[in-house]
Amino acid sequence: MSGDLSENRPVSAFREFATGAGLLGRGLGLVLRSPRLLLLGLLPAVLAGILYTVALVLLIRYLPDLAAGATWFADDWSGWTRGTVRFFGGIAVLGLGLLLSVLTFTAVTLLIGDPFYEKVSELVEDRFGGVPDAVDTGFWRGLRRSLADSLKLIGVSILVAVPLFLLGLVPVVGQTVIPVVAGAAGGWLLALELTGVPFQRRGQRLRHRRVVLARNKPLTLGFGSAVFATFLIPLGAVLLMPAAIAGATLLARRSLGKPIAIIDTAPL
Repeated sequence: MSGDLSENRPVSAFREFATGAGLLGRGLGLVLRSPRLLLLGLLPAVLAGILYTVALVLLIRYLPDLAAGATWFADDWSGWTRGTVRFFGGIAVLGLGLLLSVLTFTAVTLLIGDPFYEKVSELVEDRFGGVPDAVDTGFWRGLRRSLADSLKLIGVSILVAVPLFLLGLVPVVGQTVIPVVAGAAGGWLLALELTGVPFQRRGQRLRHRRVVLARNKPLTLGFGSAVFATFLIPLGAVLLMPAAIAGATLLARRSLGKPIAIIDTAPL
């Protein structure tokens, strides 16, 4: 009997992971059927996308100099050896920039579009039964809380990204194992960021949603990893932000034991 249970655990974990990834697809379906949700979600994401595009262009423009600075120890090495190390150094710097952009883009966009995403999440919640015990924190208080939680997550993102950047300098391992680890870590952080709105509606802060989401890590990582992967696609973070907010609302409801079967057939 114990052997059967142990064999079922990986299957169950994989099923929950797939279910979590599917929540992003369900969120996308909701926003595609509602121009109102799509427009509300796109406005702040487009503004943040312009800012991050400028930053990425500057990063690529100065990438050779940054790679040389990151591999200063190879200045006196022979030509081909120095070139190889700096090539991998450039990949690591670019990877660090992309990782930080994916992780911080969400936090910055949520701050810019806090009222918009609050409305998007509320409309999705109403579609699935609403939140009878919703807490009204007020605009300014809610904004302060969102800012505080976002700054904490940005700080954690930097702490995670720096060692991954250093490990990314290691040939082979830095280009194979580290991207997988970065995807898992990035997915977890994105899930924490995106579920901020529905948890705040219930009067729960970052520490609360960290505990709740950790109860079903495969589900959380499935959703977060799917968002992380799509956000790496050019313009993916901008175009899919509304779907990510809708999917995160469904993730929060499922993690809190609330129904995510549509009970309101009225259009969003």
